Amino acid sequence: MAHDVRLVKLINGDTVLGKWDEQDKKLKDVAVIQTIPTAQGAQMMLLPFGYPFEAEITGEIDGQHVMYVFKKFPEELKTKYLEAISNLTLASGGELRNLERMAQAGRGPAGDFASQFLKK
Repeated sequence: MAHDVRLVKLINGDTVLGKWDEQDKKLKDVAVIQTIPTAQGAQMMLLPFGYPFEAEITGEIDGQHVMYVFKKFPEELKTKYLEAISNLTLASGGELRNLERMAQAGRGPAGDFASQFLKK
């Protein structure tokens, strides 16, 4: 199931990520983005909106509190958000292409078996 993940700026100034529910006009499973200054520049951290009182990414924000919707944002940020709400690690396209090389390197029964499924 595909989710409409949106990066938005709220009227209080927070920048958050969440799944947009068009029917209820709400942002669900909300995570806040915090910028932390480092020696190399800045680093972004994804936290539950209710942190430190809530440890999981849950909650809802009504659409009337959204001031701005970012049209474009890094795909990596969306991937990290989806990993955080699902407890799964998502593979990128480059990582999937490496499977073919791994199967060729196997050259044993398992490598030959895996290569059947990796043909283009």
